[in-house]
Amino acid sequence: MPGLVAVVVAHDSAGVLPACLAALAREHVPALVVDNASRDGSADLAASLGARVLRLSRNEGYGRANNAGIWAAGRAEYALIVNPDVELQPGSADALLAAAEAYPDAGLFAPRIVEPDGRFFFQPRSLLSPYLTNPGGQRHPPEADACAPFLSGACLMVRRDLFLSLGGFDPNIFLFYEDDDLCRRIADGGRALIHVHGAVALHGRGASSAPEPGRVRRSRWHQAWSRAYVSRKYGLPDPTGAMLAKNGIKALLAALAFRRSGIERYGGSVAGAWAARKGRTALAQEGLSERPPQEVAPW
Repeated sequence: MPGLVAVVVAHDSAGVLPACLAALAREHVPALVVDNASRDGSADLAASLGARVLRLSRNEGYGRANNAGIWAAGRAEYALIVNPDVELQPGSADALLAAAEAYPDAGLFAPRIVEPDGRFFFQPRSLLSPYLTNPGGQRHPPEADACAPFLSGACLMVRRDLFLSLGGFDPNIFLFYEDDDLCRRIADGGRALIHVHGAVALHGRGASSAPEPGRVRRSRWHQAWSRAYVSRKYGLPDPTGAMLAKNGIKALLAALAFRRSGIERYGGSVAGAWAARKGRTALAQEGLSERPPQEVAPW
């Protein structure tokens, strides 16, 4: 589809990539798969399915890998950020582009996201969206196109030049809250975030990467760290004390009950909150340079 390129960040995503790429092909949207050093053959699989593949030598995290992909998608006017466990439904690409034409002053566009159980996912609030307060988190899902306080990073469309002018996703974040942060910066710049009801994406939720030992702990580490990081970035109250207390108690109870899953889950949150409190960065945790992945020639 002229003017639109899908950027799909993969990390051990071979189980879900075929359906994701097939859905994009049906929509005539060319796909650029950024492979975050997968070990399951994701990169070769994506290439065999007709996608262009950008292979990173290390797992750079979600936002940094998307930044590299959107930079490389040089011919595109719009970038469609798509998780590998997302399947775009027929007509959705056209609906998103039509919305961009109908709402030229908007900054981000997202389809209606449908979960595996058929539930319509709509987040009524975000830590970083004080411009539309909803303290109780009451859900009032839209029934048509609507401005939203937050859009899920599972599937987003953005003008490539706008994304690059903002510096892309915050490169200091390895995982979690990078979409909240991007939404906040775009909203702070006076642009609306548009839920496009006529575009639909099926989301596998949590199926982007194959399970492996230690992945839950690592994920929880970054979730806690990133929450503390964006809170500090926007002058919000430091959440680390509450996170340490809440998750520390849960980790202790899990240890007393010999529940390994609980130790991994809550212990990861404690470790991430403690690291943030002590000034350790997510990039240092992952052994990454502050320098983003090497830029490649635009597509």
